[in-house]
Amino acid sequence: MLKRRPRFRRKHRARSQTFSRLLPNIITVGALCAGLTGVRFAIAEKWEFAMIAILVAAVLDALDGTIARLLKAASDFGAELDSLSDVVAFGVAPALIIYFWSLSDIGGFGWAAALFFAVCCALRLARFNSTMETRPSYAYNFFTGVPAPGGALLALLPLLVSQDFGDGFFRHPAVTGPWIVAMALLMVSQVPTYSLKQLRVPQRMVLPMLVLIGLLAAGLAGAPWLTLLVISLIYLGSFPFSVLAYRKLKREAEATEATEAAEPEILEAAEDTDPPNLREV
Repeated sequence: MLKRRPRFRRKHRARSQTFSRLLPNIITVGALCAGLTGVRFAIAEKWEFAMIAILVAAVLDALDGTIARLLKAASDFGAELDSLSDVVAFGVAPALIIYFWSLSDIGGFGWAAALFFAVCCALRLARFNSTMETRPSYAYNFFTGVPAPGGALLALLPLLVSQDFGDGFFRHPAVTGPWIVAMALLMVSQVPTYSLKQLRVPQRMVLPMLVLIGLLAAGLAGAPWLTLLVISLIYLGSFPFSVLAYRKLKREAEATEATEAAEPEILEAAEDTDPPNLREV
């Protein structure tokens, strides 16, 4: 009898990744490094550079998801990496910066406030990831609570204000402590805030929008801290409008659902009703 030769299965080589598919993850790692660099600057008491590092992290965080969608390079790995990067860059780093700048003067209470902010940032991101697929359609243009980059920038607002108006008042732990706790609560709150990811600009508003971006760039070049302060205040002032807009859309969606649910019952009632007898003339 002839013996069968054993068949050797070819080993499947790991699929190589192109640079374009790795680019979003590279940007995410850059945001993580920028956040940690902000902590290093805070330890060295270079507060301006610490804030700039968090701003760079926020810009990179806004770019990685957009580039991933444009290049069709979105992946589960990238989503998990992005969440971990956000916890460090927008939760841990701002908390440590504020702690080294102000809250360290009150010891354990200041550390507790910094920990509270970092934990709330992590909880906010966990809630976002777990509810992403179950959100109603009318909520796509809104975040639930302040997003992590926005919360980080708002937490640094006292440090930002002190650059132009001095740090005698704004650096006091009695100001920074309650402020950072309030920003942490806003991140885990149910307050709907505007999301600019799916913002569509009407054709007639394209030119004014470009002019506004030009003015914004000029403000950042000439008076960066004052410009960022105005942007932060405008963002805070938008919360009442986002709440009203969200509630309006929710009422309209509920009314539409109620109407659609009532239509089959109305049709069934109409079919069950006998037609009236016609009087013979």
